[in-house]
Amino acid sequence: MATINGMYVLAESEDPVYEVDITDQPVEDGIDTSDHVQRKPRAMGVSGFIVGDDAAEIRERLIALADKGETVVFIGRNLFTGVIQSLNTKHDYKVANGFAFSLSLKEIRVVKSSYVETLPTPIKAAVAPVISSGRKQTKQKKGDKEKEKVEKVKFKAGTPWADE
Repeated sequence: MATINGMYVLAESEDPVYEVDITDQPVEDGIDTSDHVQRKPRAMGVSGFIVGDDAAEIRERLIALADKGETVVFIGRNLFTGVIQSLNTKHDYKVANGFAFSLSLKEIRVVKSSYVETLPTPIKAAVAPVISSGRKQTKQKKGDKEKEKVEKVKFKAGTPWADE
């Protein structure tokens, strides 16, 4: 017997997959050179049977877990934590009180945002609040230009521009 999030299933076969991605660079003579290896997410296929009075309920719970993308823990011959990538069920005359199933699990990495909505108190104290944003230029209306009087500029005595 195996369990998926505590629900009992009969796992007939478990097929873990461990893949890597290898980058190749072509060369003029001979085989390509490989210069980088990167691990891909682990995956595992499980097939077997779900039987018993609660088989339909387990099926509905597995479908809900797959639809929501929730992390599941599979405990059988292998231990695997991931999400249900696909779930196939087969309902035929061979299984009277349940059904055959196959599902594919995939490892995921959940990240958290580094954004912090409020600053911690020591940092908040060091940041000065903005008091004034400067003078704002006001928009002139069409009639205001005519009303403006041009003032004569007065220069300091002794400057070349001063009126004598």
